[in-house]
Amino acid sequence: MTTNTQNLRNVAILGHSGSGKTTLIETMLFEGGKIRRRGSIENHNIVSDDTEIEHERESTIYSHQMFVPWKENKINILDTPGFDDFIGEVISSLKISDTAVITLNASSGVEVGTELVWEYIKKFNTPCIVAINQVDHPKADFEKSLSEAQELFGNHVVSVQYTMRTGEGFHQIIDALRMVMYDFPALGGKPEKKPIPDSEIEKAKALHSVLVEIAAENEDGLMEKYFEEGQLSEEDLAKGLTIALAQQKFVPVFVTSGLKDMGSGRLMGFINDIAPSPADRPNTILENGDELVCDSQGKNTIFIYKTTSEPQVGLISYFKVLSGTIKPGDELVNADNNETERLAQIFVAEGKERISVSELKAGDLGLTIKLKNSHTNNTLNSKGVKLKVSPIVFPESRLRKTIFAENSSDTEKLFATINKIKEEDPTLSLEIDADTHESVMGGQGQLHLDLLKQRIEKESGVKMKMKSPKISYRETIVGASSAEYRHKKQSGGAGQFGEIHLRVENYFDGMDEPKGMNIRQHEIETLPWGGKLAFYWCIVGGAIDNRYIAAIKKGIMQQMKNGPLTGSPCQNIRVSVFDGKMHSVDSNDISFQLAASGAFKEAFHQASPQLLEPMYRIEILCPNDATGDVMGDLQTRRGIISGMDSEDRYQKITAEVPLAELDNYGTQLRAITGGKAKFSMKLSDYQLVPPNIQKELVKEYEAKRHEI
Repeated sequence: MTTNTQNLRNVAILGHSGSGKTTLIETMLFEGGKIRRRGSIENHNIVSDDTEIEHERESTIYSHQMFVPWKENKINILDTPGFDDFIGEVISSLKISDTAVITLNASSGVEVGTELVWEYIKKFNTPCIVAINQVDHPKADFEKSLSEAQELFGNHVVSVQYTMRTGEGFHQIIDALRMVMYDFPALGGKPEKKPIPDSEIEKAKALHSVLVEIAAENEDGLMEKYFEEGQLSEEDLAKGLTIALAQQKFVPVFVTSGLKDMGSGRLMGFINDIAPSPADRPNTILENGDELVCDSQGKNTIFIYKTTSEPQVGLISYFKVLSGTIKPGDELVNADNNETERLAQIFVAEGKERISVSELKAGDLGLTIKLKNSHTNNTLNSKGVKLKVSPIVFPESRLRKTIFAENSSDTEKLFATINKIKEEDPTLSLEIDADTHESVMGGQGQLHLDLLKQRIEKESGVKMKMKSPKISYRETIVGASSAEYRHKKQSGGAGQFGEIHLRVENYFDGMDEPKGMNIRQHEIETLPWGGKLAFYWCIVGGAIDNRYIAAIKKGIMQQMKNGPLTGSPCQNIRVSVFDGKMHSVDSNDISFQLAASGAFKEAFHQASPQLLEPMYRIEILCPNDATGDVMGDLQTRRGIISGMDSEDRYQKITAEVPLAELDNYGTQLRAITGGKAKFSMKLSDYQLVPPNIQKELVKEYEAKRHEI
């Protein structure tokens, strides 16, 4: 099926888990004649959720691409997860979509997950439609859901449809755009068009007038026509609303019941008639700030927005054609690595099914297999074209766990599998902690990591363990102290000798120079792990040759890298080397390196040593009625509340919390708020550990040292 750019509609269906979007999509495919029978999530036979893990959990975990012909157009549909643990799938889908449809559960209205999705819709400037779904639910409240949508999304939200009755008696939808009432049979399906009841005609007319005004005010010619004639034709109305929707000046609201097949056909018709094609959307922004026009006659450019893999197939690359017309056999050059890729076959997706096609034009979505050197966020161009699309920016990890193979001999196999999965899921991170040397895997939440663990174990055949990562503490001093240390070793022949006298102090920018010291040279070094070392060389009279400066500093740095208190890195310390002794035969670099390390250690212990812990700035958005519980929980975690503000219907709480107290915080927050809160966290700084906790940490470190 080859479709011209103007006849394409790329739609991402978004919504909080439980809003019924996947069932609605199944009904949309049925309405479009793509499938003959509607499947169900419970029977694991729907087009969208096609993986084993989704069948097991009966919820969407990954984004899925489908299409359905509607009249002369082709509507590409992207089903996305509702849990914010899988927000990466939502972001990548929005990157290549031209319209977003937000589904609201009529019994729950706007939820925190909905707000998160709305933030990304605004970021991508994506035209948006709202479908208030599940109006047949016993606790459905259409008016409440509409009011909440208007409160969150702004005054551009206008009800195109509404219903007089919700719950089990729902079967009628009043359409203010077409000025008709749709009366559905009890089991859903094709409705009967009826006149709007007298009791509702004034309300419907008022809404219709609002829609006409929106259409008129976004196109000068229509505005003049509206003033002259007092009305617009159906064609003019469609033209004006298309412009308003494309410019995000109009967020239409529809009524649907995906389960009962009521309203989905009308929603599809509106997408077909009013939603913008890729050609109607702003040009694609390139990394250098230039723009790329969506033109099927232009040079070929595609953008890979998602990568998956299958055992017998290998890598599957999902892409959007941004320019040109792609055909099997085309050779494209990856703008990120200059590697040439041959698209042996191109397909369109229908859930897990792949349908081979002869070409895809600008604006269309497709996939190919077995690309060797191309992955998510890569741009591929015709030879000679050097364009690179601005990449998708994925959120940083919110939960980190130390991972290791149950059997150490399986370590290599385990990490090979993780790195392969990491190519498919850019929100998964894997790094070696420079301080603790642990392998740390990061994700968006506990559910995300649990499902990753399940998949990793299945694909690798390796049992993987997860535990809370060690905290990367820092050590410093708040006082000052001097110490001397002599390293002497005689073992026949040339020995080792070096003696160091030094002073250590807490360092901060702008402090006065050391008093009573004959400063010969000094340097301020920014340490790899943060903080600074101020090193002062104050030797006079040749007590120690200058050639040993580097060795002495190296000895100090080695001791600072593994601090005296808990083995954690030291920071913000000034060291002044002011005296010492050397031997004409036995002194060498290693002697002074060891002497400097010993002197620093002794002085450090006498200078009021303090342990510092990482503090994170955490922002929480939670319902008003959960604010007290959330704040109380933060206080039990040694959190310091730094701010609280209202944001729409929610409270935004800002706090500084020690990382040591944030283990599994996402799970606890979900339990406290019933899943109606979200949070983000970022390293703020390092602050002093309370004395009682420092004492326990030092004791624990000493015990482990003695065990060794």
